Amino acid sequence: MIFLLIFATFSLMGCNSSSPHYPNQPQTQIQQVIPKQSQPIIQSGTFENPLLDSHITWEQELKNMSAQNFPQNIINKQQLVNVKYYANDGKIHQGQLVIDKRLVNDIQKVFEIMLQEKFSIHSVIPISQFEWSDDQSMNENNTSAFNYRKVKGKNSLSNHAVGQAIDINPFQNPYISGKHISPKGARYDYTQAGTLTKDSPIVEIFLQLGWKWGGRWKSIKDFQHFEKKLD
Repeated sequence: MIFLLIFATFSLMGCNSSSPHYPNQPQTQIQQVIPKQSQPIIQSGTFENPLLDSHITWEQELKNMSAQNFPQNIINKQQLVNVKYYANDGKIHQGQLVIDKRLVNDIQKVFEIMLQEKFSIHSVIPISQFEWSDDQSMNENNTSAFNYRKVKGKNSLSNHAVGQAIDINPFQNPYISGKHISPKGARYDYTQAGTLTKDSPIVEIFLQLGWKWGGRWKSIKDFQHFEKKLD
């Protein structure tokens, strides 16, 4: 009888415990690790998250230049610069310029003033994205600097060819020689946003930094054009 009771007791213990429990051994807790997903950059048109008009790399731009067989000594002096500005939509955009390395600080100061003044710029995109065509870039009202080309109508290199000149908002600030206006359809109206005038803070900072403005020329007017010869 005693044997039967002991056997029944052990049988019940076996049925109620599916696995042994050891009170002195810590229990391992398995936690599921969920990897953090990278958040997409939201282009909201603010200073922190500007709308991107141009975001090519310097390696890409070097390939564009090399494909055109531009002189290597000139290419070596250039730099790709990111700039921020208020565009026509009233939001902050980011574009890019290629310019002589020695003029980068000047350009950054100018664009700081442009931001402060909320000076409107249509776009700032390297002219390589317009097949190196000055006309195509101007027709899109694009602001650009380096472009290895000659002065129109002459055999000498333009200051743009060495990255020592910049054209800003060609449609608001056209080239005017007599009845000829470039780009076609442009009109100089100092009351319009994005137009450069002799009293403009943008013109003033360029002049303070030693640049020359085509709006001051006598025989012709090139309101879009600023240059600073270094060589």
